[in-house]
Amino acid sequence: MTHVVIGGGPAGLMAAEEMARAGLSVMVADAKPSLGRKFLMAGKSGLNLTKDEAFAAFLAAYGDRADPLRPMLQAFGPGDVKHWAQGLGQTLFTGSTGRVFPDVMKASPLLRVWLARLSEMSVMLRPRWRWTGWDGAALVFDTPQGVERIQPQSTVLALGGASWARLGSDGAWAGLLKERGFDLAPFQPANVGLRVAWSHHMAPLIGQPVKAVAFQAGACRSRGEAVISATGLEGGGIYSVSKPVREGVALSIDLMPDFALEQITRRLTGPRGKASLSTHLRKRLKLGSVRTALLNEFARPLPVDPAALAMVIKALPVAHQGPGDMDGAISTAGGVPFAALDDALMLRDLPGVYCVGEMLDWEAPTGGYLLTACFATGRWAGRAIADRLA
Repeated sequence: MTHVVIGGGPAGLMAAEEMARAGLSVMVADAKPSLGRKFLMAGKSGLNLTKDEAFAAFLAAYGDRADPLRPMLQAFGPGDVKHWAQGLGQTLFTGSTGRVFPDVMKASPLLRVWLARLSEMSVMLRPRWRWTGWDGAALVFDTPQGVERIQPQSTVLALGGASWARLGSDGAWAGLLKERGFDLAPFQPANVGLRVAWSHHMAPLIGQPVKAVAFQAGACRSRGEAVISATGLEGGGIYSVSKPVREGVALSIDLMPDFALEQITRRLTGPRGKASLSTHLRKRLKLGSVRTALLNEFARPLPVDPAALAMVIKALPVAHQGPGDMDGAISTAGGVPFAALDDALMLRDLPGVYCVGEMLDWEAPTGGYLLTACFATGRWAGRAIADRLA
């Protein structure tokens, strides 16, 4: 009897691989014409597979979902991801921040080899098979050949979150589970840009990077970079603090994170002469055009007192209109709560149906954490099914 995986992203493919390795008959169904579309998109700017760091620090990135994810990440953590990718013929390198990438940077070579290996393992790949729900115990699919019904021995749902709908993660599966009586955590944008209504003074800086700053939202601090976009701020530095900002925590920017408040105050206290405040700032602090523009955008009129101005520079309050749209977010929070699942990631009230990947209620910053947890949860469920049937 066939085991069905619905969703051809990293979590679904990893579940399929583990079941096929155990000798089970596996079919992977995906609504799109090709598999792994969001995975390929993730690799357009460099496929960040994982983060090479101590496990405690790695686990802490998952915040209040670290505990339920711990056993899966212990079983398939950063080192295991690297070994797995190397087994697919990928040579890897680790950047200065610990982020791990294939030498080719792209996702397509890895995905191509992975799909070929799955085919060699007799995994049946079914693109353009859109799952529409259940008919009794049978799964129902809209396919190019018409409606298909399959009654599998087990089902792995790997349907993604609710962002990048055009790539397949549209969150439509939530309605199907709600029809079966499941209470889901509401979807929310994660790793998403910030909407800012810029003044016309910022127009010449659209597209410019924001470097050498630290973004701060409550206890969350990020030294990552961002980019000034037409609609606000984008980039890893902003994504890392998107969760507390989404929850209403005030955001500030430390424009000189490598300098203490007292150092900045001393520099500003120096003789100014007839120089304007902007000239004084340029000569004394060397902020550059982007940081100076942000300072003027969010703090004009600037304090004249050096101590007060230094405090603004170290904690520049950002006036914004909240996170960007969910469909444009890299990932989403919300989905199937861990309380609805047993230790094998099987739905307690729907025996034989497992949930993996982004459709689970967890979130993590970019930097390899998202992909690693998708791999790990898919592998965990696939192994659990294989072990149960062994």
